[in-house]
Amino acid sequence: MKRLLLLLSIISLPVSAQSVTPNFTTGTMTQTVTATQTINETTVTERFGGALTVWNGDNVEPQSSGSSTHIVSPSTEFHVVDPSHPWQLEITTRDAGIVETINTTRTIQTDTVTNTLSVFSQ
Repeated sequence: MKRLLLLLSIISLPVSAQSVTPNFTTGTMTQTVTATQTINETTVTERFGGALTVWNGDNVEPQSSGSSTHIVSPSTEFHVVDPSHPWQLEITTRDAGIVETINTTRTIQTDTVTNTLSVFSQ
């Protein structure tokens, strides 16, 4: 019973805190944060085109019924306008589909450093 009374008297005592006086009047704190970011990027570009048939020439013309400036069909025949002069004929044909593919791969690295200075006083 005495122990119980002693315990109760200790628990019920008022609590007081001691004041703390800092040991400094001024100070500084420096913080440095370093971060690195790496980005790996891959880009694939595909260009598509439609079917194309073009002719270009000097001293030649197509032999077709109708227009003399357009190819009517792949079987169009050409003839030289003046055989006494030089002539040239260029025919370009491209099927529809992928015309060009570009693959680009690059790495971007970014380094950042942040310095922070805190000054404090009492």
